[in-house]
Amino acid sequence: MKQPQRSVLILSGELPDEDLGTGIEPLHLEVHSVGDHTSFEVLDTHVGSVRRADQLLLRSGKQLTMLLGAGQVMSQDASPKHRFVNELADGPVKSALQHAPRLRSLLSAGSGTISHRDLSVTDDDDKTLARARLTTLFPEGDGQAITITDLQPLRGYGKAMDQLRAHLEAAADSAPNRSADLAAMLFPDQVRYDAKPDVAIAMDDTAGHTANRIIAAYLQVARQNEAGIIADHDTEFLHDYRVALRKVRSVLSLFKGAYSEERTAEFKRIASELMAPTGRLRDLDVYLLAQDDYFAMLPETLHEGLGLMFGMFRKERRKTHRRLSARLVSGEYDSTMRAFMAAFADSDGAGRGPEAGTGIDDFGSRLIWKRYRKVCRLARTITADTPDEQVHELRILCKKLRYLMEFFAPLYPAAAVKPILKPLKRLQDNLGLFNDYSVQQTFLQDFLDRHEPLGHKRDLALAQSIGALIAVLHERQKEERARIMTSFLKFDGAEIRSRFGALFHDKET
Repeated sequence: MKQPQRSVLILSGELPDEDLGTGIEPLHLEVHSVGDHTSFEVLDTHVGSVRRADQLLLRSGKQLTMLLGAGQVMSQDASPKHRFVNELADGPVKSALQHAPRLRSLLSAGSGTISHRDLSVTDDDDKTLARARLTTLFPEGDGQAITITDLQPLRGYGKAMDQLRAHLEAAADSAPNRSADLAAMLFPDQVRYDAKPDVAIAMDDTAGHTANRIIAAYLQVARQNEAGIIADHDTEFLHDYRVALRKVRSVLSLFKGAYSEERTAEFKRIASELMAPTGRLRDLDVYLLAQDDYFAMLPETLHEGLGLMFGMFRKERRKTHRRLSARLVSGEYDSTMRAFMAAFADSDGAGRGPEAGTGIDDFGSRLIWKRYRKVCRLARTITADTPDEQVHELRILCKKLRYLMEFFAPLYPAAAVKPILKPLKRLQDNLGLFNDYSVQQTFLQDFLDRHEPLGHKRDLALAQSIGALIAVLHERQKEERARIMTSFLKFDGAEIRSRFGALFHDKET
């Protein structure tokens, strides 16, 4: 006969021994502590990938345990030094984490201690009818304990197991249905990070107040990434930091008239000065992340020079990261950031411009429609012979149009905006690749011209590899130009023009 299937019951509360020992008559329940308390930590990415997938990931010692919805639990061994999902050995937990961003590391989202207890249910003849292993997580701080109950029914005693399950549920505070809820119960004060925060915009709001709130929200995003940049958990902290500051600069540029000309110029200067020291580190990150792709572009006979180049990149990155970290922990930087954020906290503190009091609904429609027409005018001139600079200008215009549509999204029906965002994103992807290939060629040539001499033989290997790489990138850039033209034809179709007009131009008029 088949052995009954084990099941897991996840309960809130610690289920004290005194509460468990009574109320299961006429059966008897015995509780035995097993081992000493051990430590645990909950792991997640900075963007909350695990929680958003309705999962709870625990690390205790060298074991990872994953709690899924509907009371599923899986475990596998893992070294504490493994911070990225792709570094884990193949196993059920790694498989369950395939949704996590490849470039995001697993970080501690909270910690505490674990206790284990064994339960046994017996009858008056001292015959064991059911067993269970209770694992209770005691979080540090003001969170609520969680008890994971591994129910182990014995063949022929299903009724006793049902009685034990009901008894445990009655002793618990509740039985959460979602694993994502468990993280909030364990660590209720944890701040959730969102790289694209929702900034509420009311139809009767003004351009000045809206600009203030958007800028304040993205400056906060930048600050939430500082610690991760300094600790060097993963490269995405710096990426998000730069994107947040880029969006601040975009609001200052696009919300024309929301601030006075003097204040706009001052704010742009501050934002640029905050961004400037991060550029070199981000460049090096991008190239090091693409290392495998570069090796795949060239035959093995040219790999020696690539190895030398990436070794020099890693050495420079260490020095560049140390310089940026020193800046981010400095009092001067903190004072600059605090003063910058304070300027947008006060509705009048940022310096009102002539458009500050304009209704946001009309203001947004006007900006989007104007930017859309500008994109189309330039894109229609792009040919196979158009200078690269003009293609780069189109990329910047598309990015600003995308930002505007994201900023003002709360004012428009999502179902109407989504169909026009999709072809815009596709066009942006092609423009982004075109720009990447162009920038990489310039970067590599500059590196070749300026690098410290390594000796004739190694310098020759380096020059051969970089020269070949630049040639490949040039060919890819030409191919991407053709894709840009195809993508724009789809973006400039009659249906998309009609949708833009109905949403933004007709509304404005």
